[in-house]
Amino acid sequence: MDSAGTALDDRLPSDRLLRATAAQWSAALAWTSADGTIVGANPGFARLAETPLDALIGRPLPGLLDLGGRDWQAVWEGARGDQRPPGTGALRILRRDPIPVDLHWQYLTDGDDTLLLCEMRSFDERERAEAVARLQQNVLELVATGRSLKQVLDFLCRQVEACAPEVACSVMLCDDENRMRVAAAPSLPAAYIASIDGYPIGPDVGACGSAMSRGVAVMSADIAADPRWAPFQAETLAHGLAACWSNPIKGRNARMLGSFALYYREPRPAAPFHRRLVEACVHLCALAIEHDRARAEINRLAYFDILTGLPNRQLLADRATAALALAGRTRQPVTVMFLDIDRFKTVNDSLGHAVGDRLLVEVATRLKPLFIEGDTLARLGGDEFVALLPGCDAAHASLLAERVLATLSIPLTVADLTLTPTASIGIAVHPDDGIDFDTLMRQADAAMYRAKQAGRNRCHFFRRDINEQAVRRLEMEAALRDALDRQEAGCTDGEAPFELHYQPQVRLRPPCLYRVEALIRWTHPRWGAVSPAEFVPLAEECGLIDRLDSWVLRTAVGQLGRWRAAGVPVPGLAVNVSAVRFARGDLPDQVRTALATNGIPANDLTLEITERLMMTEEVGVHDALDALHALGVTLSIDDFGTGYSSLSYLKRFPVAELKIDRSFVKELDIDAANRPLVRAIIQIGEALGLTVVAEGVEREAQHRMLEAEGCAIGQGYRFARPMPAAALEDWLAGEGKHWVECPEEDCISI
Repeated sequence: MDSAGTALDDRLPSDRLLRATAAQWSAALAWTSADGTIVGANPGFARLAETPLDALIGRPLPGLLDLGGRDWQAVWEGARGDQRPPGTGALRILRRDPIPVDLHWQYLTDGDDTLLLCEMRSFDERERAEAVARLQQNVLELVATGRSLKQVLDFLCRQVEACAPEVACSVMLCDDENRMRVAAAPSLPAAYIASIDGYPIGPDVGACGSAMSRGVAVMSADIAADPRWAPFQAETLAHGLAACWSNPIKGRNARMLGSFALYYREPRPAAPFHRRLVEACVHLCALAIEHDRARAEINRLAYFDILTGLPNRQLLADRATAALALAGRTRQPVTVMFLDIDRFKTVNDSLGHAVGDRLLVEVATRLKPLFIEGDTLARLGGDEFVALLPGCDAAHASLLAERVLATLSIPLTVADLTLTPTASIGIAVHPDDGIDFDTLMRQADAAMYRAKQAGRNRCHFFRRDINEQAVRRLEMEAALRDALDRQEAGCTDGEAPFELHYQPQVRLRPPCLYRVEALIRWTHPRWGAVSPAEFVPLAEECGLIDRLDSWVLRTAVGQLGRWRAAGVPVPGLAVNVSAVRFARGDLPDQVRTALATNGIPANDLTLEITERLMMTEEVGVHDALDALHALGVTLSIDDFGTGYSSLSYLKRFPVAELKIDRSFVKELDIDAANRPLVRAIIQIGEALGLTVVAEGVEREAQHRMLEAEGCAIGQGYRFARPMPAAALEDWLAGEGKHWVECPEEDCISI
């Protein structure tokens, strides 16, 4: 101890003036060695620590300070690296009441000697009062400027934690089901927040649940010994939370709004300064919560229909303006669907407005689940509803309109009467029918009146060509259902609407038949041959794909069984399976049954699936793929390169084959840019041990290029067109014989 009363190590400067300055400095100063041991301090630090100066020398500084979660080595390295170690902390061990301090660090070096200087300034009563006043002012400014409740409460918690670094704050709200909802808790662990969010409020549910239930402040000075924490005590203690002081937040008329809580890392009561902070924060929280609810109510009255709770015309117009502005930049379609309840005036006039209102509420309730996030369903007034559908084109709008009409037409009982609601729908699509909202509304309204004139309970597009497409889709869906019914009823071959054609897939080197792919064909009495590209997606959208895929699988495997019995040399069979088909979960069982019934080995069947299926995270799909692989069925990725093409799934899933899409093969011998893409796909297949099939091979030049690049299998008009089963047998007996006989045992010469 020198004459100035400052305990200093011999390594510090010996200049008496410097020593006197350190002794009289208003801030608390401590010098430490590399391991954090205090080698010197000034009287200001002794006063702050409430400990004699001599007793401080040799003590570890990290044991006296809360360093904000960082270890001492990180602080030392941070100061030496000219970074910013923690700027706030709290004196914890030497005081019964830890107090917050501002920390400033300075790395000192003199030759081989190095020290770290820590300067601490405490918050005195005046500073604490100013901190509370600033907190109140800042929070009120955020509320006044219209910031969201989440932003306000998060800011409030962070400011309290800056003033009192030894605490962690939380704000809970009481929801309509009397459950706790975490509104803000920036420093609490995410896992802990998840464990308490949504927990029922009760008198024995921790400090916050008890405070909200009883309406009084609750102090849990030791969570480990407090039975009120039993439901999640282990979770709380595991995250280092040892004490909690929670205060109820009450609104006007003593209505319970939530709770404001301080958490501590060691068992202890709340300090006087903490009580002053919480007293201010509870009032601020109540003000912010009630202001947010009042604003929400004003917003509801201004922008939502009171009867149905749907957005009104004003909110619809606002959202439409934003959607159309975005669509103008992204060139995405926007659809406006105008819906009017048929004969609603008759219901109102004959049964009264109360019944009419109940019908409107029921219509709104039925419509809401049909629309996805981003859509806006609004009520304009009376019996008029409008749906704004960003990103929805005419085809999808047509399907949605069908679901709307089907959903509304379910009978309901009102005032002891059974009503069957129907509606007329008009549709307009941006930009073809209009580029602004008012124009689209007029066009959709006009289309709706044409739907009424055409007999009601139907949909009409503003544009004639789109309307014709919608009508055709409706007719085609009905025809597809009828065709499946007839096919499954066992009609004779001459009357069968569906037929399978088979296209050979050929091994390129040595040339021989590899297998055949089954392709469905539909002939309609009026439309003639309907392209699979048109009716297969429609079958997926209207829920018929399961029946269609099942018929194809049974029929194709049965045909292969008949060929085998007759000695027709068909080595194997490939069948396409829709991604939608996997959702039912019975595909592996159906495949197993079909193979067993016809005596076909599983490795003679290949199922072609799309990349879209491989990208799904549904467990059922993964299980189905694994089950099919375990059965011995080959899985092939159809149209490879045109979908998502995330190559990771090629390792994760049991696929054995890639099919190069015809779009890459089509101009292989014309466009040189396609050649590197095809070569890359072939090399990917080779690297992963997968067979590569090229579809759409039509010319000899394409054939030779694919063979030169190492492609194993080809399919296309170059080898043979798809043909009925009988025609394939003739082909095998005639033209197919010109192929060189394959010396491999597993190939059939053609």
